[in-house]
Amino acid sequence: MTFPLLVAQGDPAEIGAAYGEQARGLIEGNLDDYREKFRAVGVDSAQARRLGEAFRITTHEHAPRIAATLDALAEAVDVAVGDIYALNARTELMLPAGPQVTECTGVAALPETTASGHTLLAQNWDWYPSQQPYSLVLATRDERGHEIVCLTEAGMLAKTGLNSAGVGVCVNLLHCDRDGAPGGVPYHVLIRAALDQPHGISPALKVTALPRSASINLLVGTAGGVAVDLEIAPNATGRVLPTDGLLIHANHFASDIDVVDAIYDIGGSSLFRDYRLRQLLTARAADQALTAEDMADALRDHLGHPYALCRHVNPEDPPELRSLTCSSVVMDLDDQVLLVSDGPPCESPFREISLGTVFDSQSSAA
Repeated sequence: MTFPLLVAQGDPAEIGAAYGEQARGLIEGNLDDYREKFRAVGVDSAQARRLGEAFRITTHEHAPRIAATLDALAEAVDVAVGDIYALNARTELMLPAGPQVTECTGVAALPETTASGHTLLAQNWDWYPSQQPYSLVLATRDERGHEIVCLTEAGMLAKTGLNSAGVGVCVNLLHCDRDGAPGGVPYHVLIRAALDQPHGISPALKVTALPRSASINLLVGTAGGVAVDLEIAPNATGRVLPTDGLLIHANHFASDIDVVDAIYDIGGSSLFRDYRLRQLLTARAADQALTAEDMADALRDHLGHPYALCRHVNPEDPPELRSLTCSSVVMDLDDQVLLVSDGPPCESPFREISLGTVFDSQSSAA
């Protein structure tokens, strides 16, 4: 399996229409998959659509360019617009069940640690195995000339990715006692909002001003050597900065943000994954020798298998708790190159996608 690479250009509505036309089957399949997940936590299809329509209102208010893209996408796929917004708010809709499946370990390596002198970002994305067939890489160039390439789920606009302003974003699921507040901008709209800024890292960090009803962790880095981790909860934000040139985050809060972290109610791998990733990278970082391949190799680590950095399905788990490293991503923010695997990095090769050439290629959808 190879994740489809989709290319869409134009203003926000034109990008949404082109994306929807190319990915119609993938988006329909992803919607069906999430309808099952929503039902499993007590949210039927009609309720999910109503909640999606409410998130549409907040998205139009706070992120109108992204709202225009999602509206056009829904029209192109010929599905209810509330369904598309419910998909982009899948984290919020699944909150009543609590943190059933934790996901993702991310890292930023600053120039003083890398062999190239570039800023590198990387992460593993761990989620339900059923999601993998509906994942893709999306490259967009808007009417401002601003370009984005990212891994995402079909029907969403971003997960891990980078842009032509030299900014990259990794993302982790968080959950705390503040989650579930009414209103807010959907989790995955926040990610796109950070990447959609053509003027560098400062406006990207303004996502902290957006209202939200679910917690999210954004590890944001930029070419030239800055990285900041933002633990964003409803009405609260924490900040974590690099230590010895590395910034690493898993699925628990690491700042002094005023929340009660729900991860401690379930325990598990998040409580060691961040430390383990630092352990694997520290020596090379100290020698200013880290490479993209070193990052990829660290993300293949199986200590604690199957609940490791490189996560694999445990067949003894009930289906609702089974998870997998659906993809691994490594980014060079100076060269504006994204490496992405279509499955666990221990068994899936990385595909290289460059902003310098991606818009010359033909898009394809599965």
